[in-house]
Amino acid sequence: MSSRLVAGLLAVAAAAGVTAGALLESGLPAPATTWAFIVLGLVYPGLGWLLALRRPEVRYGWLLLAAALSLGLGVLAVGLIIRTGQTSGPVAALFAVFTVYYGLTWVFIPLLFPEGRLPSARWRPVAWVAGVAVGVHFAGIALLSGGGLSLSRLGPDNLIPVLAASLGQLVVVIAGLVVFVGLLVRWRRSRPAERGQYAWMVAGVAVNLVGSGLLTHFNFGGGQPVFGVFGVMAVLGALPVALAVSVVRHRLLDISVGVRGSRLHLVFDVRPTVGELLSSLGSELEDASEPVEQLGRLASAVRTGLGARWAAVTLADGTRLVSGREQGEAALTLPVGGGPGRIEAGPRNGGRFTEADRRFLEALAVPAALAIQSAGLATRLVNAQEAERRRIERNIHDGVQQQLVALIAGIELARATGGGPDTLAHLREQARQTLADLRELAAGIHPSALSQGGLVEAVEERCARLPVPTTVAADGELRSQRFPDEVEGAMYFTVSEAVANALKHAGATRIEVRLARAAGRLRATVADDGRGFDPRATGHRGLATLADRLDALGGGVELDSGPGKGTRMNAWVPVDA
Repeated sequence: MSSRLVAGLLAVAAAAGVTAGALLESGLPAPATTWAFIVLGLVYPGLGWLLALRRPEVRYGWLLLAAALSLGLGVLAVGLIIRTGQTSGPVAALFAVFTVYYGLTWVFIPLLFPEGRLPSARWRPVAWVAGVAVGVHFAGIALLSGGGLSLSRLGPDNLIPVLAASLGQLVVVIAGLVVFVGLLVRWRRSRPAERGQYAWMVAGVAVNLVGSGLLTHFNFGGGQPVFGVFGVMAVLGALPVALAVSVVRHRLLDISVGVRGSRLHLVFDVRPTVGELLSSLGSELEDASEPVEQLGRLASAVRTGLGARWAAVTLADGTRLVSGREQGEAALTLPVGGGPGRIEAGPRNGGRFTEADRRFLEALAVPAALAIQSAGLATRLVNAQEAERRRIERNIHDGVQQQLVALIAGIELARATGGGPDTLAHLREQARQTLADLRELAAGIHPSALSQGGLVEAVEERCARLPVPTTVAADGELRSQRFPDEVEGAMYFTVSEAVANALKHAGATRIEVRLARAAGRLRATVADDGRGFDPRATGHRGLATLADRLDALGGGVELDSGPGKGTRMNAWVPVDA
């Protein structure tokens, strides 16, 4: 069952209990005081539902829902007792639930304010003692109500229930006073951005305690009816009103209420939940066409999600994108991707970052790592493409272009001097050499054999010209199969680079190449008997750029080598089954 559904069911049950119990007690038509009671009684379930819905990971909303449910069950029990006159059985247990409501409002709601956590470990004994006292108070009231016994008359029949109820209530009251003093201290020591929230909570607890005292005094026949009415309204409404003001004016748990647009629409301006942010961020990253745009959207999402003044995403190469105006040191930093990439968040707009904020940022680690990895890969590919473009430009300028210039000059000279057969033969040979060089250059860009005959034929043609014995083995059905251009090109140039490395760096005397397709992957293996090397010390040599190219296709490259034992390269890309 989802947290949204549970929060909704608890809120509806609490609201139904308050409404039904109040109307059972007063009857219909109900007086204005009953409707006022119902309205105040609905604030707790409404606030609890909102906080639990928007911040299910924060326990404070669930605490308010527990208080709301205990209030609703207690009010329903009073209404049933008045209407039926029955105080035993389930009705007695329902009536005793009132003790839970008092324990939560006197002790736990102010103690765990505002994030549902203890202010420090020193408050743990207070919480345990208060929890046990609430249980003892509940048991005493349930026994008294179920047996039709009176709390005011002490006798042998009700000695234990009266002592349990009295002792439990006394301990809860003392714990509530201790918590109130602690709340005052926390208010005085709080930061300016949090002081408004604490001030309203202090006021709410104070009014609640005064109202409880007046209600107790009235119930024992020591006051005017107005004291009872004020006591009920204070006990019922002081804390939820204080919490509601904290939401509206001071962004309790980053929730605020405001008016937007030309019309008066009540809106909830809430920091997105982790699920909402991941969902929207995934769509935004897919829509972003450029890696830089992806990182910018990621930084903006972090800033919005945490309510930070600024947020930054840094790549492994030092590229850094910032959302907002970067001022001050980073308050939160999260390394992502298992490397030097990281996410940073500046100071929060209000208050300090909490443990929930840290978990919130950690939830972004996976999509952030993917975005950073994608941006880094795209940057390397762009750099590799630029380097290749410059290489081709340099080869054309220094090679074919100079040969063509020389050929044109020779032709002009021959025409001017009436060159003989020897001159024409020389020019013809020069033209043939230029054509051969041009074809070699074109083969380095995209060999014609690859376009016409496929991967196996292109690899065989490439290896046929090598100065050392080279064997090419391929699965029988692979020779007639064709793959997308980007797949064939990536695998061909990977094999070519591995073969070139074996000749230039390894001093190989024999090379074996194998092409295969299995388990949805197209594989290429190049093995040589050269001197070998330590891959950890030298990396992938010239294969680094091609490894990025394969990585962009969902594949990869693995090197198995060592000094004196040759080298084996395994490259693969996924292909359709």
